Amino acid sequence: MEKKRIDTRTLTGMALLTAVVVILQLLGAFVRFGPFSISLVLIPIVVGAALYGAWAGAWLGFVFGMVVLLSGDAAAFLVVNPLGTILVVLLKGALAGLCAGLVYKALSTRGETVAIPSGDGKKQGVDLSVFIAAIVCPVVNTGVFLLGCLIFFLPTISEWAAAMGFESVGKYMIFGLVGGNFLFELLVNIILSPVIVRLIKVGRRH
Repeated sequence: MEKKRIDTRTLTGMALLTAVVVILQLLGAFVRFGPFSISLVLIPIVVGAALYGAWAGAWLGFVFGMVVLLSGDAAAFLVVNPLGTILVVLLKGALAGLCAGLVYKALSTRGETVAIPSGDGKKQGVDLSVFIAAIVCPVVNTGVFLLGCLIFFLPTISEWAAAMGFESVGKYMIFGLVGGNFLFELLVNIILSPVIVRLIKVGRRH
């Protein structure tokens, strides 16, 4: 009975987080820094990876990628290389969630905390494992994206860089494609993800 109750709770939680991923990505299409939308969905991906394991993070990341493809957010890349776009978009989300879950699992047994600012101007201690997972998720997501750009889209991106007046492709990729997006995603993720996980865990104990 206990096993069934836990499985039901896990499935319910994952269904809710999956819906949140879809909604946040669709809404995120309207929030942009530069040419691409902000991935607010990284927050529920980290939360799912911390609460339910690396497999959950990978699934939520995969759903994130599917929504990106279906919503047309990757249209600029699809017209250049459809197969490469599909591989990069799905892999970056799935690997981001998987790595976040693996990092959380590896560090969670230590029980260490880190202080982050709270809404009232004070600092509160949050689980270090969630904090590091919240960093890893956007780093992997952006890293795989950049690697995919180099492998599948370098000629096209070189043209984009020249048209925007950048001296090199590398500078355009860092400052033109991912700069503001990455910093925003990283900041929001490391602030909100640990707090949300903590609140959910507290709620489970009551």
